[in-house]
Formats: sequence, structure tokens, C-alpha cells
Amino acid sequence: MRKSKKERQRLLQETISETPFITDEELADKFQVSIQTIRLDRLELSIPELRERIKHVAEKKLDNEVKSLQIEEVIGEIIDLQLDESAISILEIKKEHVFNRNQIARGHHLFAQANSLAVAVINDELALTAKANIRFTRQVKENERVIAKAKVVKGDSEKGRTIVEVNSYVGNELVFSGEFDMYRSNPAQR
Repeated sequence: MRKSKKERQRLLQETISETPFITDEELADKFQVSIQTIRLDRLELSIPELRERIKHVAEKKLDNEVKSLQIEEVIGEIIDLQLDESAISILEIKKEHVFNRNQIARGHHLFAQANSLAVAVINDELALTAKANIRFTRQVKENERVIAKAKVVKGDSEKGRTIVEVNSYVGNELVFSGEFDMYRSNPAQR
């Protein structure tokens, strides 16, 4: 049964505050209304579109936090960063990321998202990938959203190395995993 507009808008606000990176399409499915209805509701409630919500969160959190590279050099948009602990980024797979004949994402884009996130999570002026062990677990298609989650798992201060695990998902499905052996210029850290 459909909810009243007032009730739907209240639930819409709750849903977006709990999961700010939910798409209009996902909201339309959840509330069984058209995408246009969701967009009108967001407009009435002064809730920005997904891309603006992501940028707002990223800008608030990441100003001057990423040390090892420029924020615009990260592939995807970083939405969470705890230096030397964990990081999350989102990459929307668009036409320029896929093969024309089958709309499957080129692997180097998924690798680049994961690798740049592994570099960004390092709390050092210089962080380089020394070695990577990666695995693609399923194809990613155009218009899918890849969420990469990086976690620092261990460090070796004598060698100046840090191991970062990155798992990338579309929805709840694992599409890429990697273990990155990261060199850092300041081995005293972690």
C-alpha cells in the first residue's frame, strides 16, 4: 500500500540520513514511486542529489587529510578516511570506463580505484605501491557503483612497509579484492 506524500517524505528523510549514498533509483524502488517523484520530494525537502551529498561529506572530512597524493588524483570519490586505519571510496562506472562492445568495466579502473585508495590511507608524504596481489571476482557493468573499502592490516616499521587490504563491492557483492604492500618514506609510522 502506498504511503501519503507527507509520510513518504518523512521516511525519505530518515532513509537518506541513515544511508546518505542511496541513489534516487534505489529510493524509487523502496517507496514504489517514480524516480521523478523522488526527485520532486528531494527538491521540496531541500535534499541535494547523490553526487552533491557525496561531495559534501568528502569535502567536510578530507580537507587537508590526504597526505600522500592530491585529493583530485584519487580515482573515485573518497567518502571516509581514517589515516593509517581505513578508507572508503565510490566510483560510478560510466561509458568512458567500459568496453564499447559489452559495457563491461575495464579492469584497470577498478585496480586504479583500489590502488589510489591504498595510497591515500597512508599517513605519509610519500607512499608507493611496492607489490600488489589482486583478484577480480565478477564483471562490473556500466551504471554500476563500485564501493572500495581499504583497511590497514599490518605494518613493518623496519622495512618501511604497510599492508593495505582493499575490497570493492557492487551492492553487497564482492567484485575485486587486493592486498597492497605499500612503501612509505617515514618507516617510524605504523
